[in-house]
Order: sequence, then structure tokens, then C-alpha cells
Amino acid sequence: MPSPAREAVHEAVVREPALHPLDPLSADEIAAASAVLTAEHDLGPSHRFFSISLLEPSKEAMLTFAAGGEVPAREALVATYDRAAHTVNEGIVSLDDRSVRSWREIEGAVPPMMFDEIAPFEDLVRSDPAWQTAMRARGISDFSLAVIEPWAAGYFGPGAERPRRRFLRGVTYLRSGVEGDNYYARPVENLLVVVDMDDMCVIDVQDHGPVVPFDGSGNYAPELFGEPGNHPRLQGLRTDLTPLEIVQRDGPSFTISGREITWQKWRFHVGWTPREGLVLHQIAYDDGGRVRPIIYRASISELFIPYGDPRPLHAAKNVFDEGDGGLGLLSNSLTLGCDCLGEVRYFDAVASDQDGQPLEIPNAICMHEEDYGIGWKHTDFRSGNVEVRRSRRLVLSFIVTVGNYEYGVFWYFYQDGTIQFEAKLTGILSLGGVQDGTSPEHGTLVAPGVYAPNHQHFFNVRLDMSVDGPLNSVYEINCHGQPVSAANPVGNAWVAEESLLARESQAQRMVDPLAGRYWKVVNPAVTNTLGLPVGYKLVPGENVALFHDESAPAVGRAVFATHHLWVTVYHPEERFAAGEYPAQHPGGAGLPSYVAQDRSLENADVVLWYTFGSNHVARPEDWPVMPVQYAGFQLKPVGFFDANPAIDVPRADGCSSEPEHCHEAGTRSET
Repeated sequence: MPSPAREAVHEAVVREPALHPLDPLSADEIAAASAVLTAEHDLGPSHRFFSISLLEPSKEAMLTFAAGGEVPAREALVATYDRAAHTVNEGIVSLDDRSVRSWREIEGAVPPMMFDEIAPFEDLVRSDPAWQTAMRARGISDFSLAVIEPWAAGYFGPGAERPRRRFLRGVTYLRSGVEGDNYYARPVENLLVVVDMDDMCVIDVQDHGPVVPFDGSGNYAPELFGEPGNHPRLQGLRTDLTPLEIVQRDGPSFTISGREITWQKWRFHVGWTPREGLVLHQIAYDDGGRVRPIIYRASISELFIPYGDPRPLHAAKNVFDEGDGGLGLLSNSLTLGCDCLGEVRYFDAVASDQDGQPLEIPNAICMHEEDYGIGWKHTDFRSGNVEVRRSRRLVLSFIVTVGNYEYGVFWYFYQDGTIQFEAKLTGILSLGGVQDGTSPEHGTLVAPGVYAPNHQHFFNVRLDMSVDGPLNSVYEINCHGQPVSAANPVGNAWVAEESLLARESQAQRMVDPLAGRYWKVVNPAVTNTLGLPVGYKLVPGENVALFHDESAPAVGRAVFATHHLWVTVYHPEERFAAGEYPAQHPGGAGLPSYVAQDRSLENADVVLWYTFGSNHVARPEDWPVMPVQYAGFQLKPVGFFDANPAIDVPRADGCSSEPEHCHEAGTRSET
């Protein structure tokens, strides 16, 4: 756990009054916003608050403020749902004069899942006669052992659901009765429940035939390793690990002022929303005293998980973990030595509960430094002189639990000007059951009678670019060989060919690793010493295509996942890749509607929307809890600097073949 000294610093950083216009709302501001709106519009017990967040000032207002001008107005964006009228409303509340500036109904919108509905949902399903009959058909009569996991309803075509009503689907698991048991290991296959969350009634119980639930153990807590049938080859915990400590004798290299961070030459602001979680604002680099902007705002805009198994229970699984739930709301409180290691600083987060009261998440964001191996090196073999520099990176992270699954969200800043986004996928697979001895076609057996359906995870990260200023252009770069000719007599020539993405209709692109494809954002008005426009490039990491047929109902509201890169012109209301309200939406919102305007992207205020996917064809090694799987991308300077920006990193202390802090027995192996 963090030391008292560290906690004291943490308290001073996070709990001071808002000093910056982009600081997230405080607990007092959230309570004030809900109270003002409730009083002015006489909101009754049928109204639920599902989001209260900062209404961020406009870019123009922030530029004025940065130049020493007027402080922008402090406002809250409040979203409510009236269960009686089945309506979503949004209000803007002034926190300066405690008044409601606007109040409007969002036609056709359905709100995301809300925490206070989960327990009533589960109780309702347990008491339903049709569900009980289906459980008895599987030999289960103790219904108290059942766990009914709520899943977003999704969309399955016109008429599949009544309009303007809210639904959740229930997937059932079975506890063993042992405290701390992993109930996800015992899925109740072929049983799907649909609940009307407004009238609080079960409207459909789909039983597609009993499969006897797994009767073994899938526990991962060491206290339960000895349970019969659990990990037969496991002989207990490892005993040969020695402690690994990260020590910074003089403290960290970063400084914190409110929520503004300075590290090495990086400058940025740490924000937060209940939907996106961590938001980074005004990312810039101090280049010889000139603070140069790179990204105005960066965040996850959506997370889509489609399942690739046509069996009824699993075909119903297509969730938008951000739009259907809220990454910020689902964030963990992080702990030192477990989630984060080293000289750590935390930021708390504050959201709201369904009554409009503050909901605090301590230690929601972790920040620390990491050694990252060699940054650069050269050995002059003639003189024997060696120059080597260690690479160090600054890490900001938060971790989300969505039912059975965990997502770690990591932003890395490097000394050479690189920015990296990395998602770490772990947790427990959403499992299914099969008859013993059966091999599933659309999944992988992980235990006798238990399988993991094939599925995918698609992240979309929104990057509001500002490379040396707000007006940028975007190019696609593809590498290819050139044919043999008089100019290429031995056929070895190849080029990196640039193509301008001039309009939004042209800027819907796929990765092509065989061509080394990447995308470059340049500022045509700013040149480097070579006379070339300064720029940053988006370098894809490992990626996949969406495998759903284009006619699949889930694809209509996940069109963003059909292309890896989208580029749009900035608009303050275009914030999310799948639109503001993807829950039960028939499709077409978000990016497809934004790019339908086909705006010019030349020398414009551009936004990159990068989608990257991760296939999950499970392995037995993913049972009972999944080792971390990685996915992401990098942003790297290309002509932004005139030379290697990490050339000025100093030599490491104690850089020798026999460092003093190593134990003697560990310095070399003996033969």
C-alpha cells in the first residue's frame, strides 16, 4: 500500500480546488449540478442520473485562457433518464452561478447500464418461474447459487425489441458454495433471459436445451488451489522469486501542479470522464524553450466486443463497454506493488451515482516512471569508445473491470518524443458449456465440458491532433518496390510513397503491414531545418479485421470497426466513434454520420480515430484466468525535430560491467 508520505502528497495533488478549466468536476460540483437540475426541473423518483461530467470549454476559450485571457465558464453536462416516460434528457448547468443553461430531450436515446439496477435485475431473474424450470431441467434446484450476469441488450433488427424501452440480457453462472469461488467457470449454457428494466419484468426466457454444467474447479486464488479437481499439476506457489524493487533515491523526475504534468520535456494535463476514463489534454513538448503542441485531446472513444459463435447464447454477446457501461465508472482503485510499481503518484476520480451524488474512486489513475532498456547506443570498434543511454518512459494508467474481464489502459511517454498507447487484456473468459467429449467449432476447449467462444476486442482511440498548431494535413505512406529499369538496373530500389487524404470520404483506411503502411500528420505552415513540414506519424501495431458479415445487426452500430483509420474535421459534438448513445441503437451513428459530410481535410483541424482489434482464439493457458494480451499503437515524430531529441539524455550512473548494486554472485556466470 502507498506510504503515509506518498498519500499526503496524493491528497495535496488531487483534492485541492479546481485550478485549471479542464480539471474534472469535484465531488462538491457534482452534488451541486444534480441539486440545481433537480430543483429547477422538479425531477422526481423516476429520474436517474447516469452521467455528470465537465462540459469542457471550447478550444477557442482555452487558447484565450492560455494566452492570459479570461477564465472559461465552469459548466457541467448532466444526463438523466426518466424510467416512467422512457426519455433521456441532457442539461447544462452553470457552476459559476448555479443555474440551468439548457435542458433538452435526446430523441430515441437509450441510456447505458446503471449500477443500482444490477441487484434488482438478478433478484428478478431468480424469482422467474420459467427460468427456474430451465434450471431444474439442468439438475439445479438451489437458486441461491446462481449468478445472473447482466449484458447490454445490443440490437438485433427492427421489431426485435420494443422501441424506447430498456433491456438487459441475463447470462447465468453457478457458484460452488465455496467462499471466493470462480463462478465464471460454471456457465449455464443455452439459457438466455431478457428483462425489461423500466417495468422490471422478465419478458423472455430462451432455453435452447440443457447442457450439464462443469462440476470441477476453475479457481485462481491460492487459498483454493487445493480444492478437488483444481489444477492437478500445481504443487503450490513458487518459492524462488526474490524481491524486485524500483528505487528512485531522489524521488521521481516528474512534477505535478494540480493536474498539469511536467516530465522531461513533456507537458500535458490529466483529465477524466465517467465514460472515457483517463483523458489527456494539451500534450506538448518543450523543444529548447519552445513549447510545441502535438495533441489537443486523447482518449478511448469506444470499445466493442463482438462474439463469433452463432449459438444463441453467444450470438447475443456484442457489447460496447464504453457506450453501454462507462470505462470511468468501472475503474479500479489501484494499489502500489500490485497494479503499479515504483515511485508512484495517484489521481482520484469522481463520478456520480444514480441519485446524482458523488461517487469517489480513490487511486483511479497511476503515474510513475519505468526503465525501458537501451534508448540508443554505439560502439566505435576502432577506438573502443562506447556511448549508451538508457531509455526511460513515463506511464499513466487505469484499469477497468467489466464483469468477467479486465482492461488495462496505458499511455507511455518516451524521451525521444514517442507516445505509445497500450491496452492490456486480462481477466476471465466469457465461457460456454458443451457436452463432454464434444469439440466446439467456434471456440476452444479450456476444461472438460467448458469452452471459450471465439471473439474480438476493438478499441477506438480519438486523437484530436494539433501538430505545431491547429491546422494540419494527413498523408498515407506506403512502401513498394520499383520495377527493373535503366534507373533501377538490379531491381533493388523501393520508395515510400505519400498520398494526401484530402477529404473525409478518402480517409477511411485499413492497415497494410506488407506495405509498411503508416499515416503522417503534418503542419504545412511549419518547416524544419531541411525545409520539410513538421509531423508526427501513427504507426500501427498488431491489428485484425472485423469478421462479422456486413449484414450482422451488431455491425450497424459498430461501423467504426470496419476501418482502422478514420480522419474527420474537428467538431465539438463529434466525440464518440459509435455516437453518443450506442445502447440499442439501430446503427449509423458516430463516424459514418460524421464522414457523410465529406469535409476537406487539407490544412484543417483534424481528428484521427484509430481502431485496433485483438483476436481471441483462446488457449488452455487462458484458463482459469487469462495472462495479459497486448495491443496498441505508437505516435512517433517524423521531421518534428531536427535530430534525435534523446541525444541529450545523460549517461547512466554506474554504467559499467560490474555495477556496485549487483550481488557478486549475479554479475557473471561461471563455466
